[in-house]
Amino acid sequence: QVQVVESGGGSVQAGGSLRLSCTVSGSTPSDYAMGWFRQTPGNEREGISCMTWKGDTVLYYADSVNGRFTVSRGNAKNTLYLQMNNLKPEDTATYYCATDTGGYDLFCGRLATEYTYWGQGTQVTVSS
Repeated sequence: QVQVVESGGGSVQAGGSLRLSCTVSGSTPSDYAMGWFRQTPGNEREGISCMTWKGDTVLYYADSVNGRFTVSRGNAKNTLYLQMNNLKPEDTATYYCATDTGGYDLFCGRLATEYTYWGQGTQVTVSS
């Protein structure tokens, strides 16, 4: 069993910042990738960014967040952060962290279907 837990969401005004944290525990694969996604009601889950297991490489940022959001790894491999700066009202969403089942240590996917284990989500609300 793999547990994924996000934290750090909240309400901020436009232009503000938040840092989300994601911690993975349990029977984790040996080399899993981690991804950040967000979702608004009635819409599909949108990929924001992901990090590979080997080399801690961030393979992409969604165009909508590029230059404002930064993904980083904690001191432990099972922790991932999402630093969100210059937040906009359109960033309002539930943010999710996810891991895949491992096996490709130099790859991380952009699609929600490429991930198996998901957290419960954390709400981010940005007011204008």
